[in-house]
Amino acid sequence: MPNDLTVTLIQADLHWHDPAANRAMFDELLGALTAPTDLVVLPEMFTTGFSMDAAGQAETMQGPTVAWLRATAARLGAVVTGSVIIREGDAFHNRLLWVRPDGTLAHYDKRHLFTFANEHRTYTGGQGAPLVEAWRGWRICPLICYDLRFPVWSRNPAAAPYDLLLYVANWPAVRRGPWQVLLQARAIENVAYVAGVNRVGTDGLSHAYAGDSALLNMRGEYLAAPGDAVGCVTRTLSWEGLQDFRAKFPALQDGDAFTLAGR
Repeated sequence: MPNDLTVTLIQADLHWHDPAANRAMFDELLGALTAPTDLVVLPEMFTTGFSMDAAGQAETMQGPTVAWLRATAARLGAVVTGSVIIREGDAFHNRLLWVRPDGTLAHYDKRHLFTFANEHRTYTGGQGAPLVEAWRGWRICPLICYDLRFPVWSRNPAAAPYDLLLYVANWPAVRRGPWQVLLQARAIENVAYVAGVNRVGTDGLSHAYAGDSALLNMRGEYLAAPGDAVGCVTRTLSWEGLQDFRAKFPALQDGDAFTLAGR
């Protein structure tokens, strides 16, 4: 049986278009950790803020942020994840990087691009199924921001369910209500823990962010809710508690059977 999983959410006020300053800030915030953790979750585009200046801000998979993620994961003995602007050939991606302590990594390119902000005109969306990573016996599905609005994309398969659903985000304060409600809905409908990591402050385009990062259990109840505070929030998730709840309330087994095209 897997052990319980300790998860650290980092909510921060990102420096606009300044990757070096953001990496230094996250080093400082992580320095406040007083106990080991298994998983560290950073916001969407955590080195730049949510930017359409991909040509000016993109890095490669051989760039300094990937190197920093590898070094940080190795130092903490934990997976570190968050999204970064990545260039591959002539294409740009809003790419979530899942970096393990041994330096290996996986990635997920944001599937649902935010047309309201013209993200689809700048970035190439991901193809194929969502990433589901096995880590310390847990199955974890990390997604990005606007993906939260599309429940079919995060639908938990009964045959091989994930245990923790993650959303890294730059979700603006003006739409904080849907953020809070949809995180709870994803936890309840998928009978899984859900973590959402957002940013605070104001970006270079004068968009304000309220934070509201959250960690919820399979009932949609809050385990952590730091409000608009900057810093790390760490909680330990109970494996036995999740399995007991699923055994007593087997809602995943009662879902409709269908296959999503392109997944």
